Amino acid sequence: MVPGLEVKFAGGAPTLTDGLVIEGYASLFGLVDQGGDAVVAGAFAASLARLAARGDRVRMLWQHDPARPIGVWDEIREDERGLWVKGRLLADVAQAREAAALLQAGAIDGLSIGYRTIRAERDRTGRRVLAEVELWEVSLVTFPMLPEAKIGRKDGDDLREVAALFAAAAEALREG
Repeated sequence: MVPGLEVKFAGGAPTLTDGLVIEGYASLFGLVDQGGDAVVAGAFAASLARLAARGDRVRMLWQHDPARPIGVWDEIREDERGLWVKGRLLADVAQAREAAALLQAGAIDGLSIGYRTIRAERDRTGRRVLAEVELWEVSLVTFPMLPEAKIGRKDGDDLREVAALFAAAAEALREG
């Protein structure tokens, strides 16, 4: 972990669609997480704008480990519910193949944000309200901090098909 970098977990089973694509909410606005924090709408906007202006992106990591990137986030945006992400696990990365198998089995079921707090206030109950954060990464994780933040599974998605695609890709790499 990077010193001073905070992390927030969002629950729900990440969904693999279209082969290696995962999508869903990494954070939901206005809900208090198990750490007593709530993120407000607009908290990510400035950070996302700065990243876009530099041509940079938020990283996709495994369990917040900066030495273990497993894919790329192709789309990250705020909407009325929260921070929505869509990205791809990379079949050529061993940890990504393992993540796909764990997703299929239901062994992992969460996303988590890694960020630095820029601006926060305490509400009348003493909870921290995050008004602006610098988003660094969104990780696939084992333990969700915010169970209500779901990465929705689309009807008809079959993660067994994704696992089969990874197995076929691994076999092709061994043969080729």
